[in-house]
Amino acid sequence: MKGILSLTVNNRPGVLNRITNLFTKRNYNIESMTVGPSEQEGISRMTFVVDVDDEAVVEQITKQLNKQIEVLKVHDITNQTIVARELALIKILVTTQSRAEIYSVIEPFRASVIDVSKDSLTVQITGESDKIEAFIELIKPYGIKELARTGTAAIARGMQIAPAKSATIV
Repeated sequence: MKGILSLTVNNRPGVLNRITNLFTKRNYNIESMTVGPSEQEGISRMTFVVDVDDEAVVEQITKQLNKQIEVLKVHDITNQTIVARELALIKILVTTQSRAEIYSVIEPFRASVIDVSKDSLTVQITGESDKIEAFIELIKPYGIKELARTGTAAIARGMQIAPAKSATIV
């Protein structure tokens, strides 16, 4: 199971390190993480996708994150209706013969070529993780020279704000 946590934190040096150390100390695996400025000055939003056994683990992580001084809010959006996207940059090996074929694979995924050289194309693709995984699988036979992915960024759909789980710390 994958848990998705959205955090708002004070944008200060060392905050990311303290939070990732919390995951490390408790042996929780972070599948992906995105961090960036939020709509409020001095506040960053972090999105963590964690590989967990069950919902109780996500609840435990939420409680532990709420103990952190720099963490303002923790939202468990695992079971919420969300908008989630990821960005991938993929450098694909090309030959004169494969170039047109690769373009025909790129088009249905609404990906775009952002750099072209004699022996490679760099493609940008955004979407849900499943879409990016499917694209990577189709493009693998051509040869992937380099791959960079952002990880999932997610927010609650519409005007809803994911409710913060109240953490009763025992």
